[in-house]
Amino acid sequence: MTTITKIFKAGLVLMVLFAVTSCKKAANDRLSVDFEKYRMQNGLQVILHEDHSDPMISYAIMYHVGSGRETPGRTGFAHLFEHLLFMGSENVPTGKFDMVLEGMGASNNGGTSRDYTVYYEVFPKNALEKVFWLESDRMGFFINSVTPSALALQQNVVQNEKRQRVDNTPYGFTEDIIVKNLYPKGHPYSWTVIGEMEDLKNATLDDVRNFYKNYYGPNNATLVLAGDFSSDSIKVLIDKYFGEVKPHGEVNKRDPIVVTLEKTKKLFHEDNFANVPEITMVWPVPQEFHKDMYALNFLARILADGKKAPLYKVLVKEKQLTSVTNAYNSTNEIAGEFTISIRANEGKTLKEVEQAVFEAFGRFEKEGITEKDVERIKALSEKNFYEGLNGVFNKSLNLAYYNTMLDDPAFIEKDIENIKAVTLDDIIMVYHKYIKDKPYIATSLVPKGHIEMVADNSVSAEIKEENINEATRVEIPEGQSEEVIKTPSIIDRTTEPPAGEEPEVNLPALWKASLSNGIKVYGIQNKELPLVYLNITIEGGALQDKVTLPGVANMVANVLPQGTKNKTPEELEEEIELLGSSIQVAAGREEITMEGNMLSRNFEKTVSLIKEILLEPRWDSAEFTMALTRNKNAIIQAEAQPTNVASSAFYRLVYGTDNILGYSTRGTRESIDKISVNDLKGFYKRAFLPSLTTIHIAGNVSQDQVMAALEPLSKEWKGEAAQSDVLEAPDPVAPEKSVIFFADMPGSFQSVIYAGYPAIKRSDPDFVKADFVNYRLGGAYTSILNQILREQKGFTYGASSSFREMKSVAPFIAATSVRSDATFESVKIIREEMERYRKGISTEDLQFVKNYLIRSNALRFETNDALVGMLATMSKYGFSDDYIKKEEAIIRNMTLDDANATILKYIVPDRMYYVVVGDAASQMKALEKIGFGKPVLIPNK
Repeated sequence: MTTITKIFKAGLVLMVLFAVTSCKKAANDRLSVDFEKYRMQNGLQVILHEDHSDPMISYAIMYHVGSGRETPGRTGFAHLFEHLLFMGSENVPTGKFDMVLEGMGASNNGGTSRDYTVYYEVFPKNALEKVFWLESDRMGFFINSVTPSALALQQNVVQNEKRQRVDNTPYGFTEDIIVKNLYPKGHPYSWTVIGEMEDLKNATLDDVRNFYKNYYGPNNATLVLAGDFSSDSIKVLIDKYFGEVKPHGEVNKRDPIVVTLEKTKKLFHEDNFANVPEITMVWPVPQEFHKDMYALNFLARILADGKKAPLYKVLVKEKQLTSVTNAYNSTNEIAGEFTISIRANEGKTLKEVEQAVFEAFGRFEKEGITEKDVERIKALSEKNFYEGLNGVFNKSLNLAYYNTMLDDPAFIEKDIENIKAVTLDDIIMVYHKYIKDKPYIATSLVPKGHIEMVADNSVSAEIKEENINEATRVEIPEGQSEEVIKTPSIIDRTTEPPAGEEPEVNLPALWKASLSNGIKVYGIQNKELPLVYLNITIEGGALQDKVTLPGVANMVANVLPQGTKNKTPEELEEEIELLGSSIQVAAGREEITMEGNMLSRNFEKTVSLIKEILLEPRWDSAEFTMALTRNKNAIIQAEAQPTNVASSAFYRLVYGTDNILGYSTRGTRESIDKISVNDLKGFYKRAFLPSLTTIHIAGNVSQDQVMAALEPLSKEWKGEAAQSDVLEAPDPVAPEKSVIFFADMPGSFQSVIYAGYPAIKRSDPDFVKADFVNYRLGGAYTSILNQILREQKGFTYGASSSFREMKSVAPFIAATSVRSDATFESVKIIREEMERYRKGISTEDLQFVKNYLIRSNALRFETNDALVGMLATMSKYGFSDDYIKKEEAIIRNMTLDDANATILKYIVPDRMYYVVVGDAASQMKALEKIGFGKPVLIPNK
């Protein structure tokens, strides 16, 4: 319920305080989110939410403009403009924005949708005035800083983002086909957010100025601050920095423009990167917050989610046409889309899939749904609602969104009430109103040369694909004078404000215990929300697999939670969901994890089900068969993803075929066909042992509650001690000299590049130092590799490097995806920059990295999953309770000599594997000039 405790007007200030309460009245399930909202003289709406649990703050600014405000011929502009806003402003030179934030330990990003654009930072509270300085400058003192070179650079970056996310990925063109055929020409949603390549290329400085003038005034924005501050003092700073920004542009609220289809349209595209077909079916539905939206959300879950869902029953279990069914209701400000998407099993056609979808509809109409079905979705929705408010970052985005869309941040609570009000009759009604016998759009994306797989009566979508030999690009002007004319200000904006007093970062109090059977338990009580996150880690994972049969651990993780001895898979799933809980099992390279997310009031019941899954596996034969198909499909589909191909090839080179770490945890096409239920039972018997198990838990539950709930597991789970040698893989050795390996993906619009070698264990005393020196090379947005390949050259959407964390020797990896014709130059830059880096870093760089790594610790411990991650790191590597403080001390004490010696030891560009995945015909030959000899052609599977 919503409680209005205070409403008054003071000038232009409107204050509303409210408390959100869960649908249950249990004391530990009460949630309070108090905020104050007011409007400044210039129209900027401000929302303040104080939360003093951690010395951190989240800032979000949301503008009511997205791609839906663009015009034909100028598509993709809202997103392009978002990129430009990270380039700097009149008083913050290019590159300084991110340097200031990272130097304070902050993280930042932005995003563009059809309806809004948002920018955000999460930072230690002493950086608050710096954030106001930066953000107000790019709100009111930005437009004169946009130069021809800055625009050209970001045009190239966004074009590469499109290649990476759309052109060079399987099924990437699906959305483009849908929106052009679902919406009439000129409808605000008839183009994608990323836009058209040609439109991006043709954007001009006048376009930028007009867009800013029309949409980026403070009167079209909501500013939200959530975290550790005092509202009274903050208002003074907000007025100081944002008060003088003049309003401009008038953005009117739009009425819904919901579309109707006169007839079904079916279109197909031969996808260069797909190796199995996919059909997507879309029905037009009402806009967001329409009364029918909530029931349509329920309908999507009932049709596709879970073992009782008709789509699952017909397409997965009975006809084995696919291994996963997806349905979702996607709504925006002026229109919505109800979508069913099915990726077929190998050898199946989309004609079969489409027919089966309608057979599932018939099953739904005949069998109907029960009140229990509705209640389980409500229970899950309640948990999801709380998870969406976990941490000040999520709260800030939610408050900004509801205010931007509805001018009502308090709708955050009304929304959950609307969800809880959905009835069985509502769900049946919207099915008949919007889906049954209604026209739809269907896209068939099939492997190149296999149009026999498309749905009946489909016509070509006529997608215009880029010619990789004539890639769209914008020339970056050089040698031009680009003086920035500064807008007058009543304050000195040329000087960066000082930071506040360094906040004390207090590590959360943790407790440790052991069960009588040897299981170790680590816990942190976090009372912020009525949620609990539990992680059970069993050492081994894929390390317990044999190189002759990889993928068994992953199959165990897939099949284990599918029923128990006394519960069918359907019964177990329903019981979990009626609690509003989720239980998932996953196999990693070095462990198997079982994760449970639950409402705190249902903690004991969920733990009881987890115990039953662990100790009473069903090994259901039908579920085993479906899991085999699901994993085989995943392997096949990964072969079409250039990034997956690069990763798999790299790990195979680093660890070799005699080391299980050289294989994907999924296994191979060959091994998956050989795995039997007996293999799973054998793995379970030797790997699922209390002596290998640790439990990590964070949330609104006490140590006494945890230990009482785990007592049955302590008594009933017995097992012998594990053999330690089973859990160790041989240490790989770095190559004597660098070699380039090339995997051919003909027609690829980008090349994926990996460079690295087997480097270091996480437990090695040098790891913290290695991680330290990597930060400037490739560990941040401001890093050398990203700044050159993205911000200077415009070759890529992003470039990074890192030392991976494992008990075993783990690799160092530098990676990027670049425009195809920039392959040679990018590999050359990666090698040369690592060589240049070996000459040493500066004192300024040393201090910059120290500042970020130490100050960013304030952001690490807010959410339950972050707390569990800290506990899991502690237990896996045998670190002490204060390991974070100890690692901080190593960072504080790093000298220039330490850093440069570490660089020489661990950044070794002439002893690395270089893997390139791209179009060999156009790119492979040139790589001979890098100096590592003739590239070696390797399979792309």
